[in-house]
Amino acid sequence: MILKQIDAFTRGQDYLHRVRGFALEPGMVDVFDNVRDRIPICTWIGDNINTVNAQINTYLNLCHECFHPQERRPIQIFAVPIAQSFGIDGLCNILTNPITILVDVGRVAPRDWFGVVIHEYAHAHLGDFGHNQQFASILCHLCLGLGLESPNWEAGMEATLRSWPYCKSTIDPLEFWIGQGSRE
Repeated sequence: MILKQIDAFTRGQDYLHRVRGFALEPGMVDVFDNVRDRIPICTWIGDNINTVNAQINTYLNLCHECFHPQERRPIQIFAVPIAQSFGIDGLCNILTNPITILVDVGRVAPRDWFGVVIHEYAHAHLGDFGHNQQFASILCHLCLGLGLESPNWEAGMEATLRSWPYCKSTIDPLEFWIGQGSRE
């Protein structure tokens, strides 16, 4: 039993080291500085990350289906705990090849993971970090194709687009990553 936990911890730690390299800056994944929760987080990730990544990859593929094959950019996606100090549910690193989407699935309920993927996919498809009219157009296209409420662009709505589609934040994002969070 102890060897199985050590193997899971090592797998989780290796995964986080690898995925940390896709962040806009390494400090965005700060699990290694979290002395209290580092071992349970890495162990949970080592045992469960493939299942979580399979689910968000399904969402990524549904987003791809909204566009013709020749319009699809190469995109990879990973679940990862993002440092709370950044205050974000996900990010799109357009500077990597392929473009990388990182989603902190602990920050929102599982029913809202799709919304985070859609939002970050819009950034990836556009190849831009902004929340401007072009972003709104791509986001609208995705929302219409996926049966979600779409934004209607109007000047000054950039702040609204930062959290479209709306996802309710969890109280303690790390609970999910140690296996105590909601799975609804």
